[in-house]
Amino acid sequence: MDTILIVDDNHAICQALGLMLEINGYQVLTCHTPDDALNLIAAHDIDLVIQDMNFTRDTTSGEEGRQLFYALRERQPDLPIILMTAWTQLETAVELVKVGAADYMGKPWDDAKLLNSITNLVALYKLACTNHQLERVNSQRQVAIADAELCGIVFGSGAMQRCIDLALQLARSDVSVLITGPNGAGKDKLADIIHANSPLKNKPFIKVNVGALPMELLEAELFGAEAGAFTGANKARMGRFEAADGGTLFLDEIGNLPLSGQVKLLRVLQTGEFERLGSHKTLKVKVRVISATNADLAQDIAEGRFREDLFYRLNVIELALPPLNQRIDDILPLVKHFVGEGFSLSKPAQQALLQHRWPGNVRELENACKRAALLAQSRVLTEADFGLPPVQARQLSATNAFALGQAAHLAAAFEPQSHQSVFYSEIHSEAQDVSREDIEAALQQHNGVIARVAKSLGLSRQALYRRMDKFGLEK
Repeated sequence: MDTILIVDDNHAICQALGLMLEINGYQVLTCHTPDDALNLIAAHDIDLVIQDMNFTRDTTSGEEGRQLFYALRERQPDLPIILMTAWTQLETAVELVKVGAADYMGKPWDDAKLLNSITNLVALYKLACTNHQLERVNSQRQVAIADAELCGIVFGSGAMQRCIDLALQLARSDVSVLITGPNGAGKDKLADIIHANSPLKNKPFIKVNVGALPMELLEAELFGAEAGAFTGANKARMGRFEAADGGTLFLDEIGNLPLSGQVKLLRVLQTGEFERLGSHKTLKVKVRVISATNADLAQDIAEGRFREDLFYRLNVIELALPPLNQRIDDILPLVKHFVGEGFSLSKPAQQALLQHRWPGNVRELENACKRAALLAQSRVLTEADFGLPPVQARQLSATNAFALGQAAHLAAAFEPQSHQSVFYSEIHSEAQDVSREDIEAALQQHNGVIARVAKSLGLSRQALYRRMDKFGLEK
């Protein structure tokens, strides 16, 4: 419930205002002196103040109210304050409104006008507080990322930002992490980030692609083998767990591990103990395990292909990486990274890149970029250079318009501040191509809040207003 503080030396005024506000759903605190007001502000969460301008009998200068206003502003600069007095000093009102007073009303007041002002001011204050909290969180997040080792990862989407935030948080612990997501989405990059920012970053970091090894060699690869343990084993070999002792072992495509290997892996995770193939000597290691899979392990468990107890050992924390087509804001920054300096994108190429589904994810995008850089006939890359079909002529959807607008800012970040590249200029101009239908859909989605509509479409508010005027849409 929103809390209103009333500061007035007239008890009857406090009672009348308090009753009106309580009937309209507000919690009310009242006091009669500036000192009491400052004490209440320090002790309670106040959303708005209604303050008198004079507190001493036979005083009409407004100086007491002026001093209280500045004292309140010093303690809480954003707190909305409505000034109210029977002795209206116009010069004082103008001065205080200029420095931030929310409103100025004479007595007797108009109930409807006062309630309307309070409703709007409290809503704006709540929104400002939320924005400030988000800004603080984002600022802290940016500082954390700036200090982190990101292993060369390139991203621009909120989804990838959240994955990296969680990876950095997990890096500080030694718990087992299961990274899930489709092939080629970047699971190995997240594993790199976890290890590089962990206390074990100077210890061994061993990677094993379980899905790339023949089943008969998997156990020997993980746990080692004595000479003669299997055909071709002419000498003893160290397994990956031994090699990773004291550090981190990354098991990619863990869902392909056979059941016999799963039993041994479960034992290592529980006790740190195992034997090489062909040996009865028990070895003991201390290894942090990060695993990854594109498989549905829950279904594999139900069908008997994966041990449930091992799943819960590996999946202390799951880090779910979405496919590239759910991280549209990553696409153009990745293209810029993969094709290198000296290339720009045509508008149709930008649209084709954003609308392609990328079933092979980042790996497919990287290959397409290599193709484009090798086969391009000019420095402006087209959709044909990427091996993509032409996009059918149609208006951009609101989602893609937003992606283009966001990508424009991200692409600009790769360029020196002294100039804007052709790459950025083309993206920016494309983001401006927003249809009437896009605007109507965004207005409905965001309940007509212009700032949110403009942001969702990748436009400034001024640009949005111009387009609304152009299409005859009401503000």
